[in-house]
Amino acid sequence: MNENKKIWLASPHMSVEGYEMQYVQEAFNTNWIAPLGPNVDEFEKELAEKVGSKHAAAMTSGTGAIHLALKAAGVKEGDIVLCQSLTFSATANPIIYQNATPVFIDSDYETWNMDPKALENAFEKYGKRVKAVLLVHLYGLSTDMDKIMEVCNKYNVAVIEDAAESLGAYYKGKHTGTFGDFGIFSFNGNKIITTSGGGMLVSNDEELVNKVRFWSTQSRDTARHYQHSELGFNYRMSNVVAGIGRGQLKVLNQRVAKKKYIFEYYKKELGHLEGIEFMPINDWNEPNYWLSVITLNGSVRPLELMETLEKENIESRPVWKPMHMQPFFAEYDYIGGNISEKLFGNGVCLPSDTKMTDEDLERICEIIKSLWK
Repeated sequence: MNENKKIWLASPHMSVEGYEMQYVQEAFNTNWIAPLGPNVDEFEKELAEKVGSKHAAAMTSGTGAIHLALKAAGVKEGDIVLCQSLTFSATANPIIYQNATPVFIDSDYETWNMDPKALENAFEKYGKRVKAVLLVHLYGLSTDMDKIMEVCNKYNVAVIEDAAESLGAYYKGKHTGTFGDFGIFSFNGNKIITTSGGGMLVSNDEELVNKVRFWSTQSRDTARHYQHSELGFNYRMSNVVAGIGRGQLKVLNQRVAKKKYIFEYYKKELGHLEGIEFMPINDWNEPNYWLSVITLNGSVRPLELMETLEKENIESRPVWKPMHMQPFFAEYDYIGGNISEKLFGNGVCLPSDTKMTDEDLERICEIIKSLWK
């Protein structure tokens, strides 16, 4: 066993078959390097088909996709967006780009995602000022979409699903990211499949997806000269990056299977240890297990575990620090209790790299078990 080998939390994993290089080489051979091109068009079609959405727009990042989803939903200055607090800042930042006001919503223990009761309370407080709900499928665990959509439909607001972490996950047999008005996926280097960077917006509304494509290519009007009647953004994915994505999409099912294997390995080896609880897997939830996450509620604390792994050249991470606890967002309202704070305080993301061997997993588990001896 290599005791000094670096083990990452989650790193890029190109296909053994070389699918990605085939599409990238094609882009080079045809000199189609610049943004847009056949790979972009096909990646949009293939991803939309994979998740069961009618239309898609490939972007430079998931953050840019959230930004234009908010814009397409009509969110503007003075509007309120109800946003899950337990998430990465890329979920919430685009609300500020639109000069709108975020109100952060607590999670529940059943899903680790947006609490439907807290969401209802937020609507009761803010009423018609609410323009959109921005929910997250955290760590590949789906939100309880039936309950969330029931509340959102009652108040007739746009729903944007941040599915950056949940590509390949299902809620009641349907892909996450396809329930609301817009779904967002990320292909950042640590995601379940990667294009090195990049994102995708999906929707069944063809007109709005076309509008997003227009905005994301600097809002260039149809004219011989460069003419712009609307504010534009430089958010379109390049043809090279899209080629990587097309190749990665072919191994998505393999990656999900390996992520599940990693989670179940940890649960089998560590589940008996006092104070450890694993992230919730519900009957209606088929996660992609992007990261295997635990909470520690006993004498062993998260920092101790993470530092112990770090000394052995193994990467782990805390659970996301909730947005309402972040210095930048401290001035904004928060609805709910302290569940997201407790998950942050007690949570640890274990190494979940799909390139790990059983030997790597055994090494990690033995190091963790040593803290209980």
